[in-house]
Amino acid sequence: MEKALFLSTIASRPLFLSPRKQYTCGLSNSCSCSSNSRISNGSLKKLKFLHFFHLDIFSSREKGKNKRSVSTSLVYCKMAGYEGTAVTADTRSGNMIFEPILEEGVFRFDCSADDRNTAFPSVSFVTPSDRETPILAGHKVPSYIPTFECVLGQQIVNIEFPSGTSFYGTGEVSGQLERTGKRVFTWNTDAWGYGPGTTSLYQSHPWVLAILPDGGAIGILADTTRRCEIDLRKESNVKFIAQPSYPIITFGPFASPTDVLISMSHATGTVFMPPKWSLGYHQCRWSYASDARVREIARTFREKAIPCDVIWMDIDYMDGFRCFTFNKERFPDPKCLVKDLHRDGFKGIWMLDPGIKCEKGYFVYDSGCEKDIWIQTADGKPFTGEVWPGPCVFPDFTQSKARLWWANLVRDFTANGVDGIWNDMNEPAIFKTVTKTMPKNNIHRGDDELGGCQIHAHYHNVYGMLMARSTYEGLRLAHQNRRPFVLTRAGFVGSQRYAATWTGDNLSTWEHLHMSISMVLQLGLSGQPLSGPDIGGFAGNATPKLFGRWMGVGSLFPFCRGHSEADTNDHEPWSFGEECEEVCRLALKRRYRLLPHIYTLFYVAHTRGIPVATPILFADSKDPELRTRDDSFMLGPLLVYASTCHDQELDHTQHRLPKGIWLSFDFEDSHPDLPALYLKGGSIIPVGPPYQHVGEANPTDDLSLLVALDEHGKAEGILFEDAGDGYEYTKGGYLLTTYIAKLQSSIITVSISKTEGLWKRPNRRLHVKLLLGGGAMLEAWSTDGETVQLTMPSENEVSNMVLASEKQYKIRMESAIKIPAVDIVPGHKGVELSRTPVLMNSGDWLLKVVPWIGGRIISMEHGPSGIQWLHSRVEISGYEEYSGTEYRSAGCTEEYSIIERDLEQAGEIESLKLEGDIGGGLVLRRGISFPKDDRKVFRIESGIVARKVGAGSGGYSRLVCLRVHPTFSLLHPTESCVEFTSVDGSKHEIWPESGEQVFEGDLLPNGEWMLVDKCLGLALVNRFNNNEVCKCLVHWGTGTVNLELWSEQRPVSNQSPLQICHEYVVRAIS
Repeated sequence: MEKALFLSTIASRPLFLSPRKQYTCGLSNSCSCSSNSRISNGSLKKLKFLHFFHLDIFSSREKGKNKRSVSTSLVYCKMAGYEGTAVTADTRSGNMIFEPILEEGVFRFDCSADDRNTAFPSVSFVTPSDRETPILAGHKVPSYIPTFECVLGQQIVNIEFPSGTSFYGTGEVSGQLERTGKRVFTWNTDAWGYGPGTTSLYQSHPWVLAILPDGGAIGILADTTRRCEIDLRKESNVKFIAQPSYPIITFGPFASPTDVLISMSHATGTVFMPPKWSLGYHQCRWSYASDARVREIARTFREKAIPCDVIWMDIDYMDGFRCFTFNKERFPDPKCLVKDLHRDGFKGIWMLDPGIKCEKGYFVYDSGCEKDIWIQTADGKPFTGEVWPGPCVFPDFTQSKARLWWANLVRDFTANGVDGIWNDMNEPAIFKTVTKTMPKNNIHRGDDELGGCQIHAHYHNVYGMLMARSTYEGLRLAHQNRRPFVLTRAGFVGSQRYAATWTGDNLSTWEHLHMSISMVLQLGLSGQPLSGPDIGGFAGNATPKLFGRWMGVGSLFPFCRGHSEADTNDHEPWSFGEECEEVCRLALKRRYRLLPHIYTLFYVAHTRGIPVATPILFADSKDPELRTRDDSFMLGPLLVYASTCHDQELDHTQHRLPKGIWLSFDFEDSHPDLPALYLKGGSIIPVGPPYQHVGEANPTDDLSLLVALDEHGKAEGILFEDAGDGYEYTKGGYLLTTYIAKLQSSIITVSISKTEGLWKRPNRRLHVKLLLGGGAMLEAWSTDGETVQLTMPSENEVSNMVLASEKQYKIRMESAIKIPAVDIVPGHKGVELSRTPVLMNSGDWLLKVVPWIGGRIISMEHGPSGIQWLHSRVEISGYEEYSGTEYRSAGCTEEYSIIERDLEQAGEIESLKLEGDIGGGLVLRRGISFPKDDRKVFRIESGIVARKVGAGSGGYSRLVCLRVHPTFSLLHPTESCVEFTSVDGSKHEIWPESGEQVFEGDLLPNGEWMLVDKCLGLALVNRFNNNEVCKCLVHWGTGTVNLELWSEQRPVSNQSPLQICHEYVVRAIS
């Protein structure tokens, strides 16, 4: 290989001969951190594995910041085609150095040997030392070598791939499945009501799965716990930006994406083996207010014969939201409640949040204070932040003593009959603060193996995972022979080792139904296979059709739970009418029939790291047409094809299947609101009876095999069986059966090719169903373990069977009692979330407008930057306008009519004109448009107009004020401010800590002001006419800011309306 000669920076101390310095906070002396010094991972013994011959790098630290004296040294590196440069003392760039780790095909990259040695320990790796230990790999060189640039305190890494590469992963993200053109920021955030453009959700996975043009794949992990930007906006390029120093780990390229994920699991671990009951249906609500209501819900499931295994208790079971307590009036005897649930085949899962109420005499608070396990402020005092109980302290889960303390509390808590635990609010979320979380400079006195004593910015993204780990360990302490079940909202790479997850506080909209498929798939492609959404949507009221359609799809997700917000209508399967109830019953019976297959998939995920649910592209990763398909997914060889469009039922969709043989089937349960099912040729999957709960199952129950032959007349599949709980399977207490089928002449033989495990085969009947196409089947009965033979009918007979089956399918679909299409559901908040917003797209701007409630703009996404500057729920916040000085006065909730919509008219690309009656003969008019001469701008022209003002009033209306009230989202709350120059020439920079401020008179912004994100280097500029605006108001909220424009306050007439014309544009700032 050609040698490359490049220049490298060197600084002031020998790298490999000195121990790594103690991790320090770099804050005040009052911090009580302590962390032992350690010997550097870059020992002399390892030098031979680094692909360079000579490198002298020195560094010194002053007050926690790197300062380098720079000189140059010639370095020879076995990296072809590279010539690096040392630019300045603050800037370095070049190719990253590499070494093979873990196993063949896995490489670690660092900016330099010095950076390699100063990188923090891995939290994502199961065994952190694996990341630090090179392996002998001959002279193999990675196929793709990242480049780096270290500038202004950021490490920027770029990896170029061939044109036509597709990107996936990036963890818990909303929006499209294929991620090219998107940007994600890994910063765990309480993201209630997120949208497709939201860039930070509850979990952080700095991981990208790249599918290459030839169908091969490679995985890229930026192994840092810090906030990290994943920029995929440039085609075929992956960019990571985070605080240095952090390594890049690549897995592959390998022949398939499955191979990449298997390799990744060897580093970050596989999913815990879930108890089988946790794969049934879960019913939840915020909140079932009493044990009587919980019993009523359980009873109704059984009376209506709707399968269900678990009922959840949200925070209202607690005494004043105090964790590890019970409300004595509403849940006086939790042991008795759980006993009743168990008798009826239900498990109970209970919520625990990290916030512990500051209250002397509360045993959890007192014991935590005694053991000194709280997160501290920068001056060494316990941090307090407000959440549900009021002022709270927070356990420092980075300390082993805190994790053990929490685990012991969990162990004792389970004595009340607790079957599983739900960790919520563990981003950690904090109320009444602009950042939605605790200060970045809070102190964690972490264990050495995690990184030692560090500020919260370092541990923020792993806080939820460490809490879930502690909870998991507490459940293990309580019951050595039961598998824990933990659900966590916040997570990081590796969380799957301890907990399942869900996709957070979604909305009851068709858009969120559609997104739920890609969100579950992305989590699986990022190492977390046990996930699912809140079926039906958490916020707002689902319509019957939306809920039924969502249950149809959601019943086949790895984690299957219905959940809804307080003050919404009931969202149990029977709450939407008999038609929807029947669809839900059919959907959940499907899930329970398929549980033997789903449980087997989880065993494979646990032992091999293969996701349970995968995109359809996994059927043929070479087919570019499959790479963007997010209306379907696969459960092993089982293809689930769904319709997530409001106006398109399943029988009206064209099913674009992958290449090869795909045979349709059902359980005589087809319905326009249920997904279609296909089995891949060459596959066998096990199915069972449709139990009401997992506990009804018996090993001697009938077992069915669905068989689909490939083009060679062969098929194969596996079935994993064990006790469904406990750990005997790790000692051989299981049965893993491989079934095969083979067609010879006209005889199909189904038999067992091999078995594993110590279990004896149950004495049970075996029902073989050979799929022929079009839903037709050839069936035979036998005893499991014996060879089964079926005679293949003639080609003509098969054709007739297929035609007859297709006819029956058509009859079932046509005669199915359909769920009524109701767009508006009477109820509480969010009553009309199911309507479809009006979309406006200029190329630079994508806006969503909801005319039916305040005419509000609920989303402002800027295409070139990928930033969603505004995102809100449908019925509150977003861009609103009021007709008075009072907050939420007339104008913000009325139904607006669309009086004009033009896709292109004079001077404008697209425009929308709305009008809402605000009473007293007044209307509020709003025009939204994109000027043709400047695509970067969108303009809003609003006015209060007198329409029918009575003669007795002299032609004048009541006193009104046009108040423009947009609520902008803060991507980086602590690095965002409002800037402007006033009429008098004074300059202003308004930060969140300044609270609410009003500017008028000479202090009024002189025609424009802007919301500046210093981290992004971008500003949202709002330009307006000073003659129309008399006051500007800035109000900082929790992760939001309002930039209000106020007109004068006066009556209006036909001749003298109030109006404000203003516009928005994004500007780069230096």
